[in-house]
Amino acid sequence: MRDDVAAEQTLRQDLAAAFRLCHRFGWSESVGNHFSAAVSEDGRRFLLNPRWQHFATIKASDLLLLDADDESVMAGPDAPDPSAWAIHGTLHRELPEARVILHCHAPYATALACLKDPTLLPLDNNTARFWGRIGYDLEFGGISDSAEEGAHLAKAMKGKAALVMGNHGVSIAGETVAEAFEDLYFFEKAAQTQILALSTGQPLAVLSDNVAQNTSEGWGPYAGMAERHFDYLKSVLDADDPSWRQ
Repeated sequence: MRDDVAAEQTLRQDLAAAFRLCHRFGWSESVGNHFSAAVSEDGRRFLLNPRWQHFATIKASDLLLLDADDESVMAGPDAPDPSAWAIHGTLHRELPEARVILHCHAPYATALACLKDPTLLPLDNNTARFWGRIGYDLEFGGISDSAEEGAHLAKAMKGKAALVMGNHGVSIAGETVAEAFEDLYFFEKAAQTQILALSTGQPLAVLSDNVAQNTSEGWGPYAGMAERHFDYLKSVLDADDPSWRQ
């Protein structure tokens, strides 16, 4: 039991750090958007940010512990906003393997999602990192606050690390907060590369499928980068304001 408590506290702190870092990178949006992390093996018990609390202020103790099967949570005083519940509740219930889910409207990822064809092309190391790892959902219907919306997002994201949500933004799934945040970081860089390349009006030098696959697989030995990078970023937070750990 003590190990479970310690593991949850570590998860809370890492998720709180991700919120703070998202704001520092300029990817937060007013007091909206949501990050979540599964606590139970089946994914149904998960941590989620409180309704309309700014990313820059979130502490480990602020995070809500919710049950994806308990609809009564929406009637309580600490109810998350409907969009968070509809999307993250459904994703954790339907995709227990998606331990951490980070959703935001990072500028270049959102710009990519607003293209008629938002396919992320293999153009360099960072774009090819996501070769075969992206799901696409182009059924935008406004604010994502219905169970139906959550269901088709879950279907599109199954087996993928990233989900491009047409006319909306991006969601990233990972085994740990560090891994998910690293993919969010590199997805935004990849989207930036493609948007800037498109802005030149020149033809794109798209890698062949074989080279894209080899490049994507080549990232495998560098998996430890995520933890090292995230540890550094947390040290930056600590030096400035360690309240996220509380």
